[in-house]
Amino acid sequence: MAATVLAAPGTAAAAGNTPPARPLVKDLQTGSKACAAGEDARPYVAEPPKLSAVLYDPDRTQVSGEFEVWWTDTEGAEQRRTYTTTAKLSGTPFTLQLPSDIPPTTVVSWRVRANDGTTTSPWSSAGEDGSACEFVYDDVNPEKAALSSPEYPQPQDVFWVDGVGVYGHFTMDSPSDDVVAYTYGFIGGPYGTVRAQQAGGAVTIPFLPLASGPQRLTVRAIDRAGRSSGQSAYEFNVKSGHAPVSQWKLADPAGTTSAAAETGTAARAGSGVTFAGAAPDGTGLTSTAHLDGGDQAFLTPDAPAVDTHGTFAVSAWVRPERTDRDMAVVSQGAGSTGAGLGLRRGDEGPVWSFTVAGQEVSGGAPETGEWAHVLGLYDAETGLAQLYVNGHEAGTKTKAEPTRTTDAFRIGQGSGLSAWQGDIGDVRAYDRVVVPAEATELGYRKPKSLGHWSLETASDGASPEQSGRAPLKLGAGATVYRVPDSSCLPELDPDCPVVPLPLVGDGHLQLDGETGYAATEQPVADTSGSFTIGAVVRLADAEPAHPMTVLSQAGEHTDAFKVRYQPSEHAWQLVMPVKDERGAAETVVSQIESADGGEGQGHRLAVVYDDATDQVKLYLDGVAGTSATADFPDGWHSSGPLQVGRGHTADGWGEYLHGDVDEVQAYAGALRDRDITGLGWGTDPCLC
Repeated sequence: MAATVLAAPGTAAAAGNTPPARPLVKDLQTGSKACAAGEDARPYVAEPPKLSAVLYDPDRTQVSGEFEVWWTDTEGAEQRRTYTTTAKLSGTPFTLQLPSDIPPTTVVSWRVRANDGTTTSPWSSAGEDGSACEFVYDDVNPEKAALSSPEYPQPQDVFWVDGVGVYGHFTMDSPSDDVVAYTYGFIGGPYGTVRAQQAGGAVTIPFLPLASGPQRLTVRAIDRAGRSSGQSAYEFNVKSGHAPVSQWKLADPAGTTSAAAETGTAARAGSGVTFAGAAPDGTGLTSTAHLDGGDQAFLTPDAPAVDTHGTFAVSAWVRPERTDRDMAVVSQGAGSTGAGLGLRRGDEGPVWSFTVAGQEVSGGAPETGEWAHVLGLYDAETGLAQLYVNGHEAGTKTKAEPTRTTDAFRIGQGSGLSAWQGDIGDVRAYDRVVVPAEATELGYRKPKSLGHWSLETASDGASPEQSGRAPLKLGAGATVYRVPDSSCLPELDPDCPVVPLPLVGDGHLQLDGETGYAATEQPVADTSGSFTIGAVVRLADAEPAHPMTVLSQAGEHTDAFKVRYQPSEHAWQLVMPVKDERGAAETVVSQIESADGGEGQGHRLAVVYDDATDQVKLYLDGVAGTSATADFPDGWHSSGPLQVGRGHTADGWGEYLHGDVDEVQAYAGALRDRDITGLGWGTDPCLC
């Protein structure tokens, strides 16, 4: 295209020719931005833009675009240029890339019209609804932003700052008066863009540290043209989250009339409270308090424990003796000023409940006689109340607007609720956010080893458990394989036979697939609660002829769980009947994997039932995907021994495994994902 001198508008149409239509403002763009004019509307661009317009001719002939561009130079003289495009079909976009000598920091106007070779349309600026388009070319990057935070000063001012769960507010302020936004990012997130309320204005964002350690905020200022400044950085060091403002373990001696405080003030106990009760396993608690559900079933420091107008959290270990009435765990105040954590009868069964200023979030499934860790959190920064049950978020976050209350904090009592009947331990109150990782840790119950059978030796028909607990007794067709003791080395002596290595360590269990199995004499896992059982297994056949069970534990009529290989699905399966009845419905999860055919070092399988989350998982080599995870609300107690290499069928014992098994490990409790990877290597996972 070339710059040309245009004919005057309004050229008469030739006979039979209809003039092209006037281009519409809505069909015009400056770069990627809509046509606009005026101080507050015209776009700013970071480079000489490409102008575009859609041009129409009623005769549907080809047309060319005639663009006119003008501005006032630094000496006050008007500069005007015109450009003509090549002809194209009517109704298609026409573009013009402006040259690099377009002046910066100057208001540039433009308009366009169509030419069909005979006559031209009116200019796009003509008429009541027409308008010239404007833009400003900005060729200067904005200056870097200055960064500051009153809560989190930099290390040269304060080296370590409190801390996890405490919000900081970070201000970004560039000296450039045309900055309209800032892009930012913290180590590990969040990342985002925030806009200033007005050009050149500073912006402040909140940030909640989720982990301790060095942290870094990086920021770039963005101006109206989309140009970016250089990167600014702000470093600060985050302490671990500070201790609760009040904590009562409730592990006081029997006969005590008040509960000692780890932090805060001792809590006076009503006559319906007795100490030295049972504690949940795997928590580090030694005892708890029992509340009888009567008028005197409470403890109180006779003062507030939290500021309900700010951020706060409350938590406790609880075990209800009943779930058929609404009961309070902890509370402070009532109504619009109050907050309470408790148990409530729901429409579809009992639920845990956290109420703030009359707004409730509920979830989980309380069970009579079962321990649970409940935590309610109100985040004043977001205005949201949320609930954690056994370390997992439950229910849906709820908006609330509490006001401050001076009422005393109470354990076991709350406005409009019955007193707690059951056990309570380790009550905590925080003046900060308890972050998800902390909530998970508070609700964590460390699993307890029930047995570890390395299967490296056998004597008198039994393979010992590492700690001297009950052995696995070997049935007919089951042997422990060990590498023969030989002085020759195949890599040095060509006549020395090559022998296969055990799966792990010095030996493994070999099963013949017909009658071979190993079993304990008594149940190992209480399958009504959380448990984990794992093993290393290698199938001898590349194409097994029938299902083969590696692990099971039986009830009176069926197996409480069964881990088997299903050749028709080419998959390992975990089968969990919902009740101890023949033909009961089953929950089945699976992991697709080819049979080993006697090759390789086998696979590490583990079954995990988490009674706290009502889920089962089947891990294969340390991984449990969505297809290997399912809801399982009610585990049931099985009275039979742990079986290795067989399971129940309609005809009795069957599904005998043909292959090798090693490193059988069992735990009371649900191992976490990171712990599962420690199974099957000859040692026990850290569980730390």
